[in-house]
Amino acid sequence: MQTFPELFVLRHGETEWNRARRWQGVLDSPLTEKGRAQAVAMGEMLRSESVTATSHQILSSPQGRAVETARLAFGDAGAIQPEPLLREISVGDWAGLTMDEIDARWPGPEDEHFLGRYARAPGGEPFEALWERVGKVLDLISRPTVIVTHGITSRFLRTRAMGLSLDQIKELPGGQGVIFHLKDGEHKILGRSGLQPDPQEAKRLP
Repeated sequence: MQTFPELFVLRHGETEWNRARRWQGVLDSPLTEKGRAQAVAMGEMLRSESVTATSHQILSSPQGRAVETARLAFGDAGAIQPEPLLREISVGDWAGLTMDEIDARWPGPEDEHFLGRYARAPGGEPFEALWERVGKVLDLISRPTVIVTHGITSRFLRTRAMGLSLDQIKELPGGQGVIFHLKDGEHKILGRSGLQPDPQEAKRLP
């Protein structure tokens, strides 16, 4: 398995569209009050691990919700390096629609895993393309790094960094308000502050 420097991977805080169960993809919406609190709390978690803009490089998706999360976490916009490869997966025709609207127009199996929805989004980014994209991000990393990105992009990036395959995407957890720590082949979750959704809610958030 290829090894990488220490990685801390953050998903952006809760947004207005997350709360409304509206799919974002390449679109954007502002952080909620809860989302801003999550970002601040994640910054405190990182500082408790002695992670700063000096000790680690900070890479962020260029999308507003990720940049704002990084800014609130670190309090120094100048230290944040935008990386377009960290943008969220495109959901094609479903961008801007609520989950109820999607289910009404494009019904799927009742027991469908949430990743199955992304796989069949009309005009969406193929999983293989996102897999290659996160591989390019990992190729850029040569020192300890904090990555601020999105739910699906985070899951793909962490799966690849752990040496797992594309068909093992479902094996790693998700969630908001927590930090995923990857070091020496181990994957840990930092922080259960109470600010993040419970696991079942996390599965429903696009």
